[in-house]
Amino acid sequence: MQHIRTKVAGRAARAARLLRAAVALGGAALVCGCNTDRPITAAPDVPYDYRLRHPISITEKDHTLRVFIGVNRGSLNPEQRAEVLAFAQSWREAATGGVIIDVPVGTANEQSSAAAMHEIQSILAATGVPPASIVVRTYRVTLRTLAPVRITYPHMAAQAGPCGLWPEDIGPSMTRDYFENQPSWNYGCATQRNLAAMVANPADLVQPRAETPAYAMRRTTVLEHYRAGQATGTTYQNSTITSGRISNIGQ
Repeated sequence: MQHIRTKVAGRAARAARLLRAAVALGGAALVCGCNTDRPITAAPDVPYDYRLRHPISITEKDHTLRVFIGVNRGSLNPEQRAEVLAFAQSWREAATGGVIIDVPVGTANEQSSAAAMHEIQSILAATGVPPASIVVRTYRVTLRTLAPVRITYPHMAAQAGPCGLWPEDIGPSMTRDYFENQPSWNYGCATQRNLAAMVANPADLVQPRAETPAYAMRRTTVLEHYRAGQATGTTYQNSTITSGRISNIGQ
């Protein structure tokens, strides 16, 4: 009987030691799991879609033309007149406000810039810019340098970014983003920024344009040919289209 009790006690002691070892290993695992930069969350820290990380926004920006006037000139040269004329035409198409003309003061070309400013105003008015929408201001330059006459108007523009930001380490780390190979924060920013810079009309990124009216004359001609059982495609009668050919191969 004493021998049986000794064997039972030995088994209980071994079981207790195994239990203590298991508890110690579990505690060590918990301690190691806490030694991370941040806890593993249930969702990625950054949006997976690059359009959500770097959205394109519509804002107002200044479109500026800088015109350098010589000290002893006092008027625009032909190239500058063409630039001011193109600037005025772009104002009619894209401007969201009036035109501001900044004339330098305290520079070597102060007087010549003031004289050229009147010519700039006349070109803007002749192109269709209302005189009430033109504001003339002066800005002072400390150094007596050749400062330009600045012509500015606001317009709608698309922008995204800034790019090149790396708020988190993309190297190995105990995070969900790393283990699931989630894209980094800067991924896709250059594509969004280039798209915003290339789009001609920023409103196209928000909504489609309205349809233009149908060409009624051409539509009537096509329908008449269709009713008569004739070909509805366009037939070119101008002989100059084939006058430059040197061979009839492929016809």
